[in-house]
Amino acid sequence: MVKDKLIGVDLGGTTIKFAILTAEGDIQEKWAIRTNILDDGSHIVPDIINSINRRIELLKLDRERIIGIGMGTPGTVDRKNGTVQAAFNLNWRGVQHVRDEIQKGTNLPFTMDNDANSAAIGEQWKGAGENNPNVTFVTLGTGVGGGIIANGQLIRGVYGAGGEFGHVVVEPGGYLCTCGNRGCLEQYCSATGVVHLAHDFADEYEGPSRLKSMLDNGEDVTSKTVFDLAKEGDFLANEVVNKMAYYLGYAIASLSNILNPAYVVIGGGVSAAGDFLLSKVREIGKIGLLTS
Repeated sequence: MVKDKLIGVDLGGTTIKFAILTAEGDIQEKWAIRTNILDDGSHIVPDIINSINRRIELLKLDRERIIGIGMGTPGTVDRKNGTVQAAFNLNWRGVQHVRDEIQKGTNLPFTMDNDANSAAIGEQWKGAGENNPNVTFVTLGTGVGGGIIANGQLIRGVYGAGGEFGHVVVEPGGYLCTCGNRGCLEQYCSATGVVHLAHDFADEYEGPSRLKSMLDNGEDVTSKTVFDLAKEGDFLANEVVNKMAYYLGYAIASLSNILNPAYVVIGGGVSAAGDFLLSKVREIGKIGLLTS
């Protein structure tokens, strides 16, 4: 029997997304379930196994047709041993033997990689990277991640930490990062970093601003709030966005000078700001950017 189907899994802290694809990467079926991180994340792998098995049975899909399962996951991935650790938003602190459990539970071959690396491969293969062998992917979300594909190969590094773009230092002695360093890009250009900047800028600003009023009144402010207000002409919000774009533009320009990629693709929730943000980043870095 011809093996012509793939199963993809995107494991996130809130949702687990699934897809059945052709061998050429065309999506034929999509579904999702909530991520249950209770009890140290012990429900996650069984939920993945059960969901895949139920969908295969529902579709009456012959397992002999399935090439295998590929998954992107947060955390540090040991691809050789099929384990994940330090995925704190999943409540996975210790080593999780994900590959062995899922292969046993589904009777299908399984492979996985870090979620940012997986996204980079997807963008290079079927997305904005247009299957070019030299693509750099940057994701702006709760954190800042990345994946680098050079000459058709994903750069993983010695310990699998290649492409950790969020931990490039852009402000020596700056904000303390979760990695232990100070001034990492993640602390200025992630969703949480933008809000951090907004609070600091608001403390020093005395002029009229809806953003400052919201912060002073203890209202809920997200990165989307900042970008929306900036688009409406709020001076303080624009100062925050300009500073964020300054850090991101110079960091991407430096990365581009080192790697000389055909495409730099930006994805993640913060990238939803679209050309309002990217035009500023392009101007600062003098670079071409694409959004996923």
